[in-house]
Amino acid sequence: MNVIVVGYGRVGARTARVIEEEGHDVVVVETDNDVAKRARNRGFTVVVGDGSDEGVLEEAGIETADAIGGFTRNVDVNYAVCILGTKYDCRTVMRITEDFSSDVYDRYAEAVDDVVYPERLGAAGAKTALLGGDFNAIADLTEELQLTTVRVTDDAPIVGDHVNEIDLGDRGRIYAHGRDEEPMSIPLPGTIVEAGDRLALLVDAAQTDAVRSELLG
Repeated sequence: MNVIVVGYGRVGARTARVIEEEGHDVVVVETDNDVAKRARNRGFTVVVGDGSDEGVLEEAGIETADAIGGFTRNVDVNYAVCILGTKYDCRTVMRITEDFSSDVYDRYAEAVDDVVYPERLGAAGAKTALLGGDFNAIADLTEELQLTTVRVTDDAPIVGDHVNEIDLGDRGRIYAHGRDEEPMSIPLPGTIVEAGDRLALLVDAAQTDAVRSELLG
């Protein structure tokens, strides 16, 4: 896939890296020259400019892109990026930076393919790390989905599996991985699960017990 990542801050940089690790082509769009230089030093093709400008996105290759994500800290820019992406039949992902009311969130969600809120997931992961525990349901993110964590036991059936091979159902996904006492972060596709690892998962709330049984045996 050809993917455009608009904004090379903490979220955008990590997202670009993970996508590239999976073998996809990534173009970064960034307004700050120093940040753009860092992205180039990491090997990315970079276009310097405002991602909400259609001309800048055309320079980044939006006409042949499969997906585009707005990951800046400016929600208006991210929304504009996605609206332009829709015009070119791209899959669109929009980052939000605050916990909007449900009607505002729904308005964004109706206009783009996916809305992500990394700060909320990050805060939840930090809370879990502080509380500890083998399997801790820490926050209902929607009426049907729940963010949970699991610490992998020595005899867990997933020991030795790649994180991207673990089946959590149609809507489940692994959001973060931690080893030893290191902070949790987005797992790379090649990450292999080891005993003692911590995984942050988003799963159907009704399937929490089933997921625990599947992962821990």
